[in-house]
Formats: sequence, structure tokens, C-alpha cells
Amino acid sequence: MTLVKFNPEKKNSALLPGFNDIFESVLGDTFFTDRRTASVPAVNISESAEAYQIELAAPGLKKEDFKVSIEKDILSISSQRSEENSSESKTYNRREYSYAAFTRSFTLPESADTDRINASYTDGVLKLILPKKEEAKAVSRQIEIS
Repeated sequence: MTLVKFNPEKKNSALLPGFNDIFESVLGDTFFTDRRTASVPAVNISESAEAYQIELAAPGLKKEDFKVSIEKDILSISSQRSEENSSESKTYNRREYSYAAFTRSFTLPESADTDRINASYTDGVLKLILPKKEEAKAVSRQIEIS
């Protein structure tokens, strides 16, 4: 008799060799994995003496797909897009629908001048520049040592 160590990630693999491989080849298809692992776009936030900058990576979208809004001190960036690939003249074994939606929200610091926010979308990156209020900008000067 052979002892087989139990591995919960490879359930039934010792009893039915190849059983999981069949499901991995079908369910491991990018059609399924892309939708299971879909997430919100990555974001980079930086700060300079003059402004805050938010860069959101969202390739494949158009600038019309975005909605950027501010309510109180919360900046929200969202997108919702659906697409249907179909043709009525064919019989399908598989039809794919694409639906993507996300919302990212950020609490703005008091020093952000929300009246002068500038947004642009180039090469799959949504860039927002939030200038700082004049009184919040760092004042730099030399101090004489006596």
C-alpha cells in the first residue's frame, strides 16, 4: 500500500490522475481567468510643491468612458462599459459578453484646490493634476546664519 500525502489544492489527484487537468484546461481559459481576477485599475499618486498628481492605468478605455466627480472632499473616478460581440447570422457554441466597471475614490487633503483640477487621458493613462491652494504651497527661502 502506498501512502499519499493529502494536498487540499490537488484534491482527488491521487485517486483520478488527470482529473484536475481536464478542468484546468477548460476553466483555466483566459476567458474565465480574466473575469475572475478583474480588479480596479492601478493608481500612482505623487506630490510636488505645486500640486498633487493622480495617474490611473486604464488601457482600452476612451476618455468618454470615465466619470470624474467631487463631492465634499471625496474625488471619485469611475467607468462602466459593456460590449456584446455577436452576429445573428451564425450559430454559436460560445458567445462572449464584456462588461467592465470600477470606481476609485480618494479623500482629498484640505490643501487641494478643487476648482482648478485638470484631467487628461493619453496612452491608457488617466492623469489628474490637483493644484495646491496658494496658502498651502511650501515657501522656500534662505535663512542667514549669524
